[in-house]
Amino acid sequence: MSDPDAQPSAPANGKRRARLIALAAVVALGVGAYALYWLLHGRYFESTDDAYVAADLVQITSEVAGSVSAVHVDDTQQVEAGQALVDLDPADAEVARASAEAELARAVRQVRGVFSQVGALDAQIRESEVSLRTARADLARRERIAAGGAVSAEELQHARAQIAQLEADLSARQESLASTRAQIENTRIETHPAVLAAAAKVREAALALKRTHIAAPTAGTVARRSVQIGARIAPGTPLMAVVSLQDVWVDANFKEVQLENLRIGQPVSLRADIYGRDVEYHGHVAGLGAGSGSAFALLPAQNASGNWIKIVQRIPVRIALEPREIDAHPLRVGLSVRATIDMHDTSGSLVSKQVRVVPQRTLASEARDAAVDQRIAAIIAANSGAHVDAPAAPMIGAR
Repeated sequence: MSDPDAQPSAPANGKRRARLIALAAVVALGVGAYALYWLLHGRYFESTDDAYVAADLVQITSEVAGSVSAVHVDDTQQVEAGQALVDLDPADAEVARASAEAELARAVRQVRGVFSQVGALDAQIRESEVSLRTARADLARRERIAAGGAVSAEELQHARAQIAQLEADLSARQESLASTRAQIENTRIETHPAVLAAAAKVREAALALKRTHIAAPTAGTVARRSVQIGARIAPGTPLMAVVSLQDVWVDANFKEVQLENLRIGQPVSLRADIYGRDVEYHGHVAGLGAGSGSAFALLPAQNASGNWIKIVQRIPVRIALEPREIDAHPLRVGLSVRATIDMHDTSGSLVSKQVRVVPQRTLASEARDAAVDQRIAAIIAANSGAHVDAPAAPMIGAR
């Protein structure tokens, strides 16, 4: 006779078994789907949250010594390229420029005098040649009549001594003319080495005066301003920094085991902690670091020791960002970012040939250099007896 309590347990066990089988099937299906996703898609992505925003930090320093007379900006202020940052007292530089201009004028007058000596020496040589010919003719006449006793031997001796003296004077003047011509041969006043050297001193003084006005070399945000009014600064003293927030990038530190399929140019998606998941940035791999952080540390790790422990190293990967997205959602240097690299395409290079597409340049000073050149030309013209627009004199010795 069967137990009546055992009859309902069979269907209950069957239901339980069916549920377990269904659960196992769902788990297996989920594992299979994830494995398929990983094989076909997921394994081509590598991500890290050890990534931070970086940018060029342009140090503003003084190239000349001086006292600070004005500071035009402060921390967090946005500046444009060429905007005034700091002014130094220009008094010393103005005195140096005036001294250099006076030295240029003196050099021009000296060279002008050397050019004038050529004509004077030519005239003196012609005069000496005439005197020498006359003295030789007088000696010849005295020698013809000396046999008859009309001219004494002493007078003949004096005539010969006079010719020797005139010959020596002519030779000295010819040497002096050759020396003078050597100083100015194939040159004009404005191209003479002494004038060029003095003009270089004027440009140097003008450059020092211009450097008393310190302007922003690039657009950006002022940071770490340390200069104060009245401070006496030396050349190379850091005054502040200008950070270009329009040209930021991300340095993502990936583990060495994540970089097997990394190639230059692969697309990257990024999310900054400052904006959360609402904002996604897009970029591409621009370059790979030359070594790990420990390799460039001040005290590198000494792995050749008995207590060595293997530590997975991280390599910095530079990621270039889209400028449009940076304009829409600005980033600051040092902000945390999560970066994910799409490694489907491995046809790119392992080594970056060019990270920066547009080279950095400072503002050109062509207009000011032209003004200095005009000033130099005016000084030369005023002291050489010529006009600025007058045609140049022919060069001595030119063919």
